[in-house]
Amino acid sequence: MDGTAERWTATRRALHAVAESVIAGPQYRSAGTVRLRVTPGGFGGAVADLRVEGADLVWADGRVPLSGTCRQLADAAGVQVGPPEGVYADGAGVGPDEAFVVDPAAAADLADWFARGDAALRRFGDPVLWPEHFDLGVTVDRINYGISPGDAAHPAPYAYVGPWEPRTGPFWNARFGALRAASELPDAEALAAFLAAGRAAAEQDPVAAG
Repeated sequence: MDGTAERWTATRRALHAVAESVIAGPQYRSAGTVRLRVTPGGFGGAVADLRVEGADLVWADGRVPLSGTCRQLADAAGVQVGPPEGVYADGAGVGPDEAFVVDPAAAADLADWFARGDAALRRFGDPVLWPEHFDLGVTVDRINYGISPGDAAHPAPYAYVGPWEPRTGPFWNARFGALRAASELPDAEALAAFLAAGRAAAEQDPVAAG
């Protein structure tokens, strides 16, 4: 893995931790929802004005750089650190006192990817950024459409289409359905075209045998 990929992975993991333990967790404890959303330059809560903008954590009357630990960031913003307990089993895997570093260029790239995804997904519904897997998605007619900044199985960012009942056919190239690397989807139009192709394939292709 080259230096760029390492910076991307480290930044993705750090931002996932912030989304989960500094934004979604406090929001869940106060408002009962873990839903996050894409905001200009990054992402934020669906209820309060606590968000990531570039390489900063921003709220109504404050801003701090994304560095140190989730606990330090939560203390600065005046919220209780920690993920939304009991909601899901997976997550970022970053403890409240684990130090991290956010690369500004990688954060900007991730924000751009989320913005492209949000623009494309709004043709299908109202996208939600979920803190469990840190992916942005919409579900329509038992099909999940979304984008991911990467994960353990697929480290680079990608878009996906995942029917609840797996299909068979040439479009489906992943265990859960189909994915396409972000490098092949340069703008929201290309991304929307991939998602639309997935919808069409799901409508015409047979359901995989059990």
